[in-house]
Amino acid sequence: MIFKNIQEDIRAFQERDPAAKGPLAIIFTYPGFHAVAWHRIAHWLWGHKLFFVARLISNFARWVTLIEIHPGAQIGRRLVIDHGGGVVIGETAVIGDDVTIYHQVTLGGVAPSVDADSQRGQKRHPTVDDGVIIGCGAAILGPITIGRQSRVGANAVVTKDVPPGVTAVGNPAQVALPKNKERAKAFQAYGTPTDGQDPVMQTIENLRSQLGVLMDRVAELEEHEKAAQDEDAGKKPGRGMRPKAAAGDK
Repeated sequence: MIFKNIQEDIRAFQERDPAAKGPLAIIFTYPGFHAVAWHRIAHWLWGHKLFFVARLISNFARWVTLIEIHPGAQIGRRLVIDHGGGVVIGETAVIGDDVTIYHQVTLGGVAPSVDADSQRGQKRHPTVDDGVIIGCGAAILGPITIGRQSRVGANAVVTKDVPPGVTAVGNPAQVALPKNKERAKAFQAYGTPTDGQDPVMQTIENLRSQLGVLMDRVAELEEHEKAAQDEDAGKKPGRGMRPKAAAGDK
């Protein structure tokens, strides 16, 4: 079963990475593939309660690939970790089938490590459903769920559930747009989607625009007020000048 999954992983890299030149290149030069392959062995050992050996293997894989996957994490079929450096996947994380993860992604917990006793045996890390794409630098934190076929933009910080079939971006992450075949093409793994904007930033930009209009209007009103004051001052006698004497005054 392990080797069957590894064969599927190789095909998945070929299908999803245009830079892949063939199975041999993937087997010998792809750290993302190496990390997943080592994890499948370590996870099997972990499931058979060979915890120390499993951790040795996962730690060796981390040294070699710069990708840290806890042997207790459950990973589905055809996972692709593209580039891979800096990826961290926690012990209770669950990843479905056909998921793609880019570098520097964290599937982590939110509780501090000083509270370890109360956390043992608890679900602390995310569940990533089938077909999800996670852009580089994203942090998905806590026992939340990323719905099927959804997208998480680069550098997003996700602390709440993401519904199926949407794109989430920003910090904190917000749903920016629904995913469909046309808009999915605009998803950028190294940046936020080109046809969607972080709703929080969009609100801030709208407020800045409105504030600019108000400031221009205030400046216009101040100019009118100043002009009116100057006009009134011109109609009054100058300082130190006596008004002309009325006819008949001596």
